[in-house]
Amino acid sequence: MKVKKGDNILVTVGRDKGKSGKVMQVLPSDAAVIVEGINIKKKAVKASAKTPAGGIIEVTKSINTSNLAVVCPRCNKPARMGYAIIKGGKVRICKRCKEKI
Repeated sequence: MKVKKGDNILVTVGRDKGKSGKVMQVLPSDAAVIVEGINIKKKAVKASAKTPAGGIIEVTKSINTSNLAVVCPRCNKPARMGYAIIKGGKVRICKRCKEKI
């Protein structure tokens, strides 16, 4: 996967199109990520020790990586990701400005 924890992303498709946020968790088996403040759903929960009152809470759900674009820190625009071998190591690069990410 070309998306890593801590990356800034922009949502390109769906209800949250145009919103950006920071990746909190990566789920490689599902090809999905959990992004801070994106794809928030409401969920009904029973009363428990964790939620004594119960009721409806807001939960951040995962979003597929095909619906995201990584924002390059140098050019501050959504860009496709590529790889390059620099000094014997494989690094991610921005296809737009060719800068190492």
